[in-house]
Amino acid sequence: MPRKPPPPAPKATRRKRGFEAASGLLDRQIRNAGEARGFAQSRLLTHWAEIAGAEIAACCRPVKVSYAKGGMGATLTLLTSGAAAPMLQMQLPALRERVNACYGYNAIARITLTQTAPTGFAEGQASFAPAPKPAAAAPDPAVARKAKASAEGVRDQNLRDALELLAGNVLAKAQTRKGPPR
Repeated sequence: MPRKPPPPAPKATRRKRGFEAASGLLDRQIRNAGEARGFAQSRLLTHWAEIAGAEIAACCRPVKVSYAKGGMGATLTLLTSGAAAPMLQMQLPALRERVNACYGYNAIARITLTQTAPTGFAEGQASFAPAPKPAAAAPDPAVARKAKASAEGVRDQNLRDALELLAGNVLAKAQTRKGPPR
């Protein structure tokens, strides 16, 4: 006698919003972590290089925002190395204007600098520049020839180069999955 199939499991509730950006899913957690350090807007942290400028962002980073009891403007604390502090001190008024432009109102009244040595309690923590990207491995010559042949009929040089790069990436990925190219 054949067995009866088990009753279907209750359907899980599914949100019907479709795909969502990862930033939307993590927005609450990011906001809570930022607010714990006084950052009402996480944009100040995530887009620091755009707000401060590449030169300033290379030598400092925001650490915290503290608010006075009277609510008369906040203090932004920046972490920098001792050698860059005097140069950065002269640029604080312009930097304060840029940060307040990010907030949309005069939220930051003062900026203070906290100096740290290039190496100290936590070795390597004072580096403000991102780590360089590792060099890409040389492409397989057979894959490069096949990619060049696939973009051969395109007249525009920039488009041809972009298509060769795309074809090379697709073929290299396919090669790692299936073995050598045919």
